[in-house]
Amino acid sequence: MSDRQTKRLVLSLRNLQQTAFLGRLLGELAGAGDVILLRGSLGAGKTTLAQSIATGLGVPDECYVTSPSFNLMNEYSGRLTLYHLDCYRLENEYDVEESGLMDYIVADGLTVVEWPERLGSLTPKERLEIDFQSSGEEERTLILTPYGRTWHDRLRLIETACADSF
Repeated sequence: MSDRQTKRLVLSLRNLQQTAFLGRLLGELAGAGDVILLRGSLGAGKTTLAQSIATGLGVPDECYVTSPSFNLMNEYSGRLTLYHLDCYRLENEYDVEESGLMDYIVADGLTVVEWPERLGSLTPKERLEIDFQSSGEEERTLILTPYGRTWHDRLRLIETACADSF
């Protein structure tokens, strides 16, 4: 159900299949230059969602999507290039700038960022933020908050598709 006041969508996902459905849908809806920020604790399911986004982008199955914690960024070719960034090991926006990651955040593909709070003032204005709250081994509550007209419009499509499928 969506929260009309703040224009966000709250999804209760009961299992990994629903998480995979949402990720594939996000990948299919993504356009060049889009940014998705994934917020949540370690083990919340951020990388699992990123893997399903890659599937929705048409990234081949043999290109296994992993967390880029140690090398900061992984790149995968699909309908759009997926730039999967992990800012966990960075301290702040200065470290983000020094690392060169901003080149990928403004790139022509889809950029998915784990631990985006490290971006600080570098956070793009146009983005979709997804907050993860674990409620069980496979159960999650995800709060999707759109910033910018494009993500506001897509949020309605996401809400309808999830309502029809869950």
